[in-house]
Amino acid sequence: MSQDLLEGRKDKVAVLTLNRPDRLNAMSPAMLDALLEALPRLAADPEVGVVVLTGAGRGFCAGGDVKAMAEGREFGGTTLEEKAQALRSRMEVSRWLHEMPKPTIAMVRGAAAGAGLSLALACDLRVAGDSARFATAFARVGYSGDFGGSWFLTQLVGTAKARELYYTADIVDASQARELGIVNRVVPDGHLEEETMALAARLAQGPRIAYRYMKRNFNAAESGTLKDLLDLEAWHHTRCGLTEDHREATKAFVEKRDPVFRGL
Repeated sequence: MSQDLLEGRKDKVAVLTLNRPDRLNAMSPAMLDALLEALPRLAADPEVGVVVLTGAGRGFCAGGDVKAMAEGREFGGTTLEEKAQALRSRMEVSRWLHEMPKPTIAMVRGAAAGAGLSLALACDLRVAGDSARFATAFARVGYSGDFGGSWFLTQLVGTAKARELYYTADIVDASQARELGIVNRVVPDGHLEEETMALAARLAQGPRIAYRYMKRNFNAAESGTLKDLLDLEAWHHTRCGLTEDHREATKAFVEKRDPVFRGL
């Protein structure tokens, strides 16, 4: 794995750390390629229940590497089609964060800007330190936006506010982000890792099969019809009812104890 991305493991929680702190963890091809290797592997790993994405140092991710942009070497390729394909292939990182069959959590301190914001938005949940700052930033460098940010932000805040944030590139602080629904929780920076990992550990002990189908339901709800979602929920709910986890949970409820989920 590239040193631009660090991977750690604590119990059933995998932590991926964007590791270019001297550049506020601006994206590099090596970082994105490492994410594209790690995310499918962690998605398939039965020992991992939750994936946490964070950044080293004082920022989450400043987005694209502006210096590389200025030099025309951000993602490689020479023709328009080659450049677009190189970018599109690496944008699969966002899809993996959003669709992998496990909860994903962005742990954000400092700046989450441009495509860095997109990565945070691609996760299921976002926990922010009080130093967190969010900005679409694309307009500042003459870009329209990538890594799915316009889709994710529209889902979270509605189309009018999403357009405003893209057009103005205004900076949103942690408190404003919580009010807008961009983040789930805001905690003091000094407790950010503790609070995020406690949430991740709690989810990692939960019913993994049910979480997998919950995530499919929510993703379908973002663009599907009510009828389609009702059909999907019926199948998924019935499927979960056949699991050992469901039987254990109902037994634990009757016995007035906490269930022990095994992902079976």
